Amino acid sequence: MIEIEIKVRADHGPVLNRILGMGALKVRTEDHLDVYYNAPHRDFAETDEALRLRSVNGGTRMTYKGRKLDSVSKTREEFETPVDGTAAKGILVSLGFFESGIVKKTRDIYRYDDITICLDSVEGLGEFVEVETVADSDIDSHRERLFEFLESIGIKKEDSIRTSYLEMLMEN
Repeated sequence: MIEIEIKVRADHGPVLNRILGMGALKVRTEDHLDVYYNAPHRDFAETDEALRLRSVNGGTRMTYKGRKLDSVSKTREEFETPVDGTAAKGILVSLGFFESGIVKKTRDIYRYDDITICLDSVEGLGEFVEVETVADSDIDSHRERLFEFLESIGIKKEDSIRTSYLEMLMEN
């Protein structure tokens, strides 16, 4: 599956009022601790890949994100699986992977049709909105649908950000 994701910097108040007015439903709130790793054999910053261990509510998931597939969104192939956080870290470090950064955020998750809406408060960066869906075909139409959704809540296509939270934190 391909994750199609668009991120923008936005104040949560007005966005929340708009999405609730459209009928979006709150799914849950999560506190994320994302620890990113880099490989000993290639630099993920150069190859535009990501490998992370995400701890949420006592559980850990390992995620690999491939290179971005277009120039206007964060669309990419993604693989994710639950892991034992301590064991996974031990395996990665034993194989020569090393920690490249940490991102802490609180995420309020909402659903509207097949769109997941995340209101992220990122430590050291501020408030963001991410909208995403998954697809195995017709990626362009799914991406355009996300942009149309954002426009319907007052956010312009040109406001989208392709830079990851980790990259933003490292720039600071």
